[in-house]
Amino acid sequence: MESVDLQVLEAARRWAAEGRRYALISVAHTWGSAPRPAGSWLAIRDDGMAVGSVSGGCVEDDIIARMRAGRLGERLPFSLDYGVTQDEAARFGLPCGGALQLVVEPQPDAAQLDELARRLERGELAVREVDLARGTTSLAAARRGDALSWDGRRLHTVHGPQWRLFIVGAGQISYYLAQMAQALDYDITVCEPRDEYGAEWRVAGTRLLTAMPDDAFLSMQADSRCAVVALTHDPKLDDMLLLEALRSPAFYVGAVGSRANDARRRERLSRHFDFSPEELARLHGPIGLPIGSHTPPEIAVAIVAEMTAVRHGAPIALSKMPNQPKLLEPAN
Repeated sequence: MESVDLQVLEAARRWAAEGRRYALISVAHTWGSAPRPAGSWLAIRDDGMAVGSVSGGCVEDDIIARMRAGRLGERLPFSLDYGVTQDEAARFGLPCGGALQLVVEPQPDAAQLDELARRLERGELAVREVDLARGTTSLAAARRGDALSWDGRRLHTVHGPQWRLFIVGAGQISYYLAQMAQALDYDITVCEPRDEYGAEWRVAGTRLLTAMPDDAFLSMQADSRCAVVALTHDPKLDDMLLLEALRSPAFYVGAVGSRANDARRRERLSRHFDFSPEELARLHGPIGLPIGSHTPPEIAVAIVAEMTAVRHGAPIALSKMPNQPKLLEPAN
């Protein structure tokens, strides 16, 4: 669940506690280029106060006007379309031919939103259903791998720490990377079996494991929403992680090191552990986009940028060009 949607949830609960009337709007489906993805939330209070967004354009203005005029429904959820025609797309600030389909809840279940907040605080995944045919909403436990779905009558949205980041090494780069990844709604696990590093780990909201990297990684049961980063500079530890991570469903696997060290790492994995060229091609190393990073926070920016590009399927070929600036690494 994105942090902006957590802000929507917090506002909705606060307004409910104050006895204010409000509506909750979800993006159910988009066509063409859309500023906000399906599942995004917008909350509108009776006086027009808004938190969140569904388009970043005039759609919000129209919804606010409807709310103030009492034209946003009374009780039952319903769907609302914008930008079906090119004229509407231009009017509402959508790309030419783009469109949004929204689900509007004029009277959300406040107790259910409170329960959703409690589940999120416990780090649980939850699935929320809005059934337009029955006029009902429900909340249940979700499984990793569950995804948003919309069939025109029922909207299922998944809420919780769906994306996970597993970091080996509790050094300076990890410190900044963990905080940046938290801002992008990752659930963070740091594995550090070395006492001299792990004893000083101080990033709130993360979990620190002291087991060996391969055992710790296997225990988390990685799926396609996991990113894996090895940052110890110690082949004995980083390689232990990569032996498992490169054969896992994780969407991103990266390891710190210079180009020379990366070449030696790939040679070790290929010769001694029978990794195929296809498996080794999954390894992002040298890690991070080539943005001229030198300091630990700059390197963390490069790493989280590459993770984001891979997560969204954006091209990142420049990061592998031999003449691009490389990250500053120790000579080991």
